[in-house]
Amino acid sequence: MIDFTRTRGKFHLPEGVVYLDGNSLGPMPVAAGERLSRMLADEWGDQLIRGWNTAGWYVQPRKVGDRIARLIGAAPGTVVMGDTLSIKVYQALSAALELNPERSVVLSDSGNFPSDLYIAQGLLRSLERGYELKVVEPEEVEDAIDDTVAAMMITEVDYRTGRRHDMKRLTARAHDAGAIAIWDLAHSAGAVDLDIAGADVDFAVGCTYKYLNGGPGAPAFIYVAPRFADRARPSLAGWMGHAAPFAFDLDYRPAPGIERMRVGTPPVIALTVLDAALDVWESVDMRDVRARSIELSERFIAGVETACPDLELGSPRNSHERGSQVSFRHPHAYAVMQALIARGVIGDFRAPDAMRFGFTPLYLDLDDVDRAVALLAEVLDRKLWDTPEYHSKATVT
Repeated sequence: MIDFTRTRGKFHLPEGVVYLDGNSLGPMPVAAGERLSRMLADEWGDQLIRGWNTAGWYVQPRKVGDRIARLIGAAPGTVVMGDTLSIKVYQALSAALELNPERSVVLSDSGNFPSDLYIAQGLLRSLERGYELKVVEPEEVEDAIDDTVAAMMITEVDYRTGRRHDMKRLTARAHDAGAIAIWDLAHSAGAVDLDIAGADVDFAVGCTYKYLNGGPGAPAFIYVAPRFADRARPSLAGWMGHAAPFAFDLDYRPAPGIERMRVGTPPVIALTVLDAALDVWESVDMRDVRARSIELSERFIAGVETACPDLELGSPRNSHERGSQVSFRHPHAYAVMQALIARGVIGDFRAPDAMRFGFTPLYLDLDDVDRAVALLAEVLDRKLWDTPEYHSKATVT
């Protein structure tokens, strides 16, 4: 088992704060600032445009992609970085539909992140070919997979409840029905032990600013199974995904393999920060992370249910059926969370009534969990949340 006290020291954590919101935005690794300073001075500053070759900026998307591949159970050369998660969802879904042209249904569930559904709605409307986005309850996904489904597009871990789908079973069910399986790993990568190659996933996408600690707006990643790597056509085709970008051909020819999923100029500064953040993971086994996150979350649930009986657990009780976050429901969840944050325990709120708490073993321990439980109980017992300042919602909740 890894020594998590060692990894904790690699993060900048404000004094007196228990940070339970790494499922939304990870804290800053200490090395990120140092690496970025060097990059700005030594690479951009001194090398100027030569940095694309001499500092390796051009190959960053693949090199960083390979580092993430290890954490999600993918082979080297199957993951590439760049752009936002929404763009990667668009690329994966459009490619999947073209690979399965005789079918008309995209299947998703109500636990999917809304942005994924928005992307699907916009894409299907623009295609004007009678496509249907079918959204069912999470428990109904397996039964809804039939011979009309072109692509199943699912977020593995529900952003509100932490409910975790059985990726291997649902992917196999999709394949048996002739559908393509697309998985969003935004709340999975860096949180749970994944084996997307072993699960035979077709496409996977994810962000890196949550559990992977890449910073606000850090670039997203996309995985394409090797069987589709030279067949998938990204309808959002940019010059960095061209077979010969610097030939400046007027017609698009896709690059071989995963490189075709690149779009525009890579965000070099952001990728530099992410690369530094991934250094923390080099000696980390995701099975250890998963075991520790279950230990932390189980202790939190037990403590909250003892000390705060008025709260309702909004996540699956079985630890193997949820990711690395726990939600509790309260009619005034937003105000309660604001009062808790004011006292140094940072979680977040998701409409309509969920308080979310993320458990990230790289920098949390059992003492943090116990402190969070005690302060939550105090906020509720003394009704410290019931003041106008805590009821006034900020733009970002």
